[in-house]
This record gives sequence, structure tokens and C-alpha cells, in this order.
Amino acid sequence: TLFRSYAFKMDPGEPRRKIPLVPENLLKKRKTYQAIKANQAKLALQEKKRVQKGKQIRFKRLETFLHHSQRKHRDEVRLARMEKKPGGITVPERHKLAFVVRIAEVKGVSVRVRQVIDHLQLKKIFTGVFVKLNKSSVRMLKIIEPYVTWGYPNLKSVRELILKRGQAKTNKRPVPLTDNILIEEHLGKFGIICLEDLIHEIYSVGKHFGAVNNFLVPFPLSVPRHAAQNKLGFTTEVGETGNRADEINQLIRKLN
Repeated sequence: TLFRSYAFKMDPGEPRRKIPLVPENLLKKRKTYQAIKANQAKLALQEKKRVQKGKQIRFKRLETFLHHSQRKHRDEVRLARMEKKPGGITVPERHKLAFVVRIAEVKGVSVRVRQVIDHLQLKKIFTGVFVKLNKSSVRMLKIIEPYVTWGYPNLKSVRELILKRGQAKTNKRPVPLTDNILIEEHLGKFGIICLEDLIHEIYSVGKHFGAVNNFLVPFPLSVPRHAAQNKLGFTTEVGETGNRADEINQLIRKLN
């Protein structure tokens, strides 16, 4: 025979062991859970194989290429006219600080416009940055004028932006400005050891404005929920691009 039976003698004094019974509903739950996990593993494997084959090709409509080409052409014509325009660039006399907000898409723009957008770190729509006004910065704002709005923020706007949405760059990651130790660690060599010092340096455009502004991450502004459902209405609500002077403070209140 292939199988042999073995008889094990139990010690008469040893108590009988009771095999614990598992409730039927628990067994069903285990079986269902194992089936779910097996199905998830199967789907994950199929997804992995699909991704490894390569991403799906995304087709662009002809209208998209035409729209981008027209936008690029308009930018080039506008910039060429700006260079030939007499009078040059006028720098505001009474204002040293500007707050710039990107409020339009920049797909298909000219290379020069894209370079200025990247230089000002306005890669995402509805982000804002502080800019020191001089001949060079005003020229850059003129280049990207159809895609941004800017103006002269007051002390209240600067304070609210930094206190509510201020973030710092540490190890290439944004960190909220909730601790003065972080400010002192990075800006203490300039005599800036707390949030109030930082706010004062930005608003007054002090001699260490560049270092402080580079320490800050572009401000991600808040967009109302209805904006996704009514883009045209929200665009009208935000207003037009370009310089809006002191009215930028109203936009900051709306988006902060």
C-alpha cells in the first residue's frame, strides 16, 4: 500500500484539546476578502503591463494648433511694436513694489513670453509674486502683459498674503512660514529674524529684497468653486490683464 496508518497513543492523564471553531460568517468574510485582493492584484498586473507598453497617444485637434499659432504670431507682432514704440519704458516714481498675478493660460505663447513667465516663477495660473519695480522688471511686465495683472499692494495686502499664504523654500520643498526659527536660520545674516522683519523688508523694498523674495515661494491664490463651472463669468469677475494700480488690493482680497 502507498499509505500507512499510524496509531498514536494518548496519555490517559492528558486532557483532550478542543479545536477552536471559526464562525461561518467569518469564514465567508475571509473568502470574500481573499477574492477581492486577488482581483486587485490581477488588475494591478494588467495596469502595469499596459503602462509598460507605452503611454497612449494623445491627439490634438487642428483648431488647437491653429489657436496656438495665432497666439504666438500676436505675441511676436506685439513685441515688435513695443520695441519700435517711442518713449520707451516708464518706471512709476512713487511705487517701488508690485504684486503680479497670472490670470490667463500661456499655452502656445512665444518663446520670449515663456522665458519671462518662467523667470518670474508664474508657471501656474492664479499664482502671484512680488516684483521690485525698475526699468528691467517693467519691461518684463510689458512682455507678459496679456497674461498677467499687476499693481501696487499696500501694507495690509502684503501682510495678509505673507501671513496666510507665505511659504519658504527649504530643501527644494515649500514649508509654511509658521516659525520664526526658520526665518532666522535662513535670513538671520541679513538682520531678518521674524515675520514682521520679513514683511517690512518686502513692503519697503529694502536692500535685501532679492534674497528675501527668493526665499519665498510664489503665492498660490484661492480660486472660488464656481470658477470651474462658469469660467467666462469668473474671468469677467477677475478683470482684465495689465496694470490696475491700487486696485490690485481688491483682487488680493478676493483671491487670498
